[in-house]
Amino acid sequence: MIRGIWLVVGAYVAWGFLPVYWKQLHRVPAPQLLSHRIFWSWLALLAVIGLRKEVKGLWAALKDPRVWRVYLAAALLIAVNWLTYVWAVNAGFIVETSLGYFINPLISVLLGVVFLRERLRPWQWLPIGLAAAGVLYLALNYGALPWIALTLAFSFGFYGLVKKTAPLGSFHGLALETGILLLPAMLYLGHTGLAGQGAFLKVGWRSDLLLAGTGLVTTIPLLMFASGAKRIPLTLMGFLQYIAPTLQFLLGVLVYREPFTRTQLAGYGLVWAALVLFAAEGYLAYRAKAAALARL
Repeated sequence: MIRGIWLVVGAYVAWGFLPVYWKQLHRVPAPQLLSHRIFWSWLALLAVIGLRKEVKGLWAALKDPRVWRVYLAAALLIAVNWLTYVWAVNAGFIVETSLGYFINPLISVLLGVVFLRERLRPWQWLPIGLAAAGVLYLALNYGALPWIALTLAFSFGFYGLVKKTAPLGSFHGLALETGILLLPAMLYLGHTGLAGQGAFLKVGWRSDLLLAGTGLVTTIPLLMFASGAKRIPLTLMGFLQYIAPTLQFLLGVLVYREPFTRTQLAGYGLVWAALVLFAAEGYLAYRAKAAALARL
């Protein structure tokens, strides 16, 4: 279990520091960053699947039309999420991206209630209400919804909802998703290259290496997470998942000096309070269930 904890923590820390990586590529337009991430991630994932000798299993799954429908939806959602994220990071909105991933677990719970008819325990409604109040407070004080945070939270929430019914594992699923997005990504990169606007082989060798490395920064944390998640309880996963947005928030405020006003503190404070209540309620419910099973 200790190995599992370290693997999952390592994955979340890597995701938490990912803005540092994207900041090194701030001169590359976000659509090009997305396209390169798709291409190099697909290559890295295909290489790993080949080394594992699992190509035949993935190829067999592609014969099912349902697989294509599910992963086409997943591919579109992850493309929206990745594009919004890389654009926001390099546009100076790391703090708001962290808000999106703070509220994402609560959005996922709400989507489960709406689409999967899951039932919430009474005390679970309180953190959802608090988080909604925090977002509403930010919207009223800024005159606009925090659209970056909401786009990230809902796109990833719906992505998780789609993947909940997906027939493939997360690793093979991402390989198929990037494969679906590969043709439009290549067409876009070809167009920008012919128009003289492509960044690859034009900005410098360091940027070229970083662009090629987008496949590794996508694949390595995913492999760590997939391996570690099998070894630790789901309740512990619930606590560890906040490592990434916490690190992103600290990077935005302390390293990149993004503004963080008292108004934001009040709105974010409501969201953070909601997360504490949500995690505490989940932990207590888990302990009560474990105690009840032990008495049987």
